[in-house]
Amino acid sequence: MEAVLEQRKDNKTSGKAGVREAPERTCSLRMVRNIGIIAHIDAGKTTTTERMLYYAGRVYKMGEVHDGTTVMDYMIQEKERGITITSAATTCFWRDHQVNIIDTPGHVDFTVEVERSLRVLDGAIGIFCGVGGVQPQSETVWHQAESYGVPRIAFVNKMDRMGADFDRVVAEMRKRLGSNAVPVQIPWGSEDNFKGVIDLIDMRVVCFDDESLGMKLKYLPIPSEFAIAAEKARAELIEKIAEIDEQVLKVYMDNPDVPADVLKAGIRRKVVSNEMIPVFCGSSLRNKGVQPLLDAVVDYMPSPLDVPMIKGHHPSTGAEASREADDFGSTSALAFKIVNDAYVGRLVFVRVYSGRLKKGQNVYNPRTRKRERIGRLLQLHAENRTDVETLYSGEIGAIAGLKQTTTGDTLCVENAPIELERIHFPEPVMFMAIEPKTRADKDKLKEAMDALAAEDPTCVIRTDPETGQTIMSGMGELHLEILRDRMHREFKVDANAGKPMVAYYETLTRAGRGEYVFDRDIGGHRQFAQLAVEVTPAKRGAGNTIEIKLSRNVVPEEFWKYIEEGLNDGIMTGVLGRCPVTDVVVRVTEGKFVPEISTEVAFRTAAVMAFHEAVMSGVPEFLEPIMELEIITPGEYMGDVIGDLNGRRGKVREMEARGTNQIIRAGVPLAELFGYSTAIRSVTRGRASYTMEPEQFEIVPEAIKQELLNR
Repeated sequence: MEAVLEQRKDNKTSGKAGVREAPERTCSLRMVRNIGIIAHIDAGKTTTTERMLYYAGRVYKMGEVHDGTTVMDYMIQEKERGITITSAATTCFWRDHQVNIIDTPGHVDFTVEVERSLRVLDGAIGIFCGVGGVQPQSETVWHQAESYGVPRIAFVNKMDRMGADFDRVVAEMRKRLGSNAVPVQIPWGSEDNFKGVIDLIDMRVVCFDDESLGMKLKYLPIPSEFAIAAEKARAELIEKIAEIDEQVLKVYMDNPDVPADVLKAGIRRKVVSNEMIPVFCGSSLRNKGVQPLLDAVVDYMPSPLDVPMIKGHHPSTGAEASREADDFGSTSALAFKIVNDAYVGRLVFVRVYSGRLKKGQNVYNPRTRKRERIGRLLQLHAENRTDVETLYSGEIGAIAGLKQTTTGDTLCVENAPIELERIHFPEPVMFMAIEPKTRADKDKLKEAMDALAAEDPTCVIRTDPETGQTIMSGMGELHLEILRDRMHREFKVDANAGKPMVAYYETLTRAGRGEYVFDRDIGGHRQFAQLAVEVTPAKRGAGNTIEIKLSRNVVPEEFWKYIEEGLNDGIMTGVLGRCPVTDVVVRVTEGKFVPEISTEVAFRTAAVMAFHEAVMSGVPEFLEPIMELEIITPGEYMGDVIGDLNGRRGKVREMEARGTNQIIRAGVPLAELFGYSTAIRSVTRGRASYTMEPEQFEIVPEAIKQELLNR
């Protein structure tokens, strides 16, 4: 991730000269926009996307989330629950520009969908609720975009709702997100009186015709009662841009009333360089404000030419390599998502960074070091696919026919290989045991779980070594519920599932060392291996690293992969209580090999046992997931809510007044939050609401440790 961010910082130019484009392209690279829609759950992402598609002529009828008729939420589980579960991609055209849109989920359980979408996008629209403002998941997805250096614009939605406050939301964006949020529109009225938007660049009112569902726009002079506010807001906009853009500053020094075209050019430069967030407003459900947002995508979002060259490394030498958007360059594409389609089969979603992908072409995968043939190429429109002959640089599409490609793999040409940085995913926080109802379902269950795990990297399947149970891990109760439901509906598998349980991990508190000699007769043959292993704690959240520091003269290299397999077995099974070990650096420092009697099994077993000894000497502890909880409650119930949090081992970190309500932010162990929705309703007479998201892992108290050891 750091590499992606650095390469974006390296290049803040507004386009590259001399880039070659194929004459068959339907749209020039300079007129392509790859954007994502990111936000907290229920901020209006899917509703906004549906309006964009309608106004762009991509669909003939607007879908509604509450009716289950949206194009982008096409899964049956999405229609039933009224939420986005999986990111959906589509393409539309606006002002002759090709706009590739990915609508991402807002629920915390599906944050992986946001992560992998942002990895391949050139820009994003952050949508904020005019009433809720900057909510917990808003912060999470914003910081995800920040970590990848993705340029953003903001849209304050639901301005027609009671309690909507545009100025407060902008202030929260500056304070809580640390962003340079600058309004380029202000609302014309608010709540029930919200009529449209005031454009601060052209200084006019934009209102939206109700009879044509907002399709027809009217431009009017700014009403006198809003004139002073509009002048003040425009002056602030000009000053903010002039502070950070020399070209606008130069014009401003001669004429404080900077022309609209100069302002737009300045805003674009500062958005592309990630120095400014222009803020728009509207009400997507009431069909107000969406066309100006589409205009902003065209005017301010970067094209593939405006972002830095993608960087990676040579898979054999490790030397840094880069590719720029060029249809005639060496092919490089990143597989960012796998989908199992009932009709097409296994689909691999890709972003093409350079060169072209053609139907029937062979592509090289540096991870597997094998070639695969492209069966079909598809342009995406949610669940609908259109066959195409070629995907060009800068485009997003899907490939059918790739069997060995997984999420994060690079596809390139063998004579000019490059491996792009892989996508990093969070650790699961919850798990449940699952088993087939009948013996006949056993193979079907395994196939279904393998397919789901291939689609979703946060769905982890493992077998408990002591009980033999199959364990499915995920990001939360809803995530596991959806996975189980998909097994039943899509894969026709009947399975029994246990209660969801918290996924505990084990880690070290100090460095440790272990040594093991495996010397046994097995089946009448002596087998021998000797290994010494050192383990050291890593930074929380860093994951695990395995380093084999052996001389090839001491242990032949063909045995190293069996040593690594043994260490991975030890990591997955843990030491204290069958919980996976995390955040450790494992080094194999010494070994002994005896010809004729040293075997793969011996080295694998020695690795497991030496690892166990090393971890035990490093004083292991259990880790539990801590959730960041945000509760909005009427002031009179604040004491009861805080008392309940204290009883759940919660730590209150921040309290903030918002009107008559109080906002409480706290860190609470996930284990204490089962059934919390019922508890909070009981404590506040149903008047409070809350959201939560994974924050970090912390060492459990001694009492909880003893419970885990005894279970």
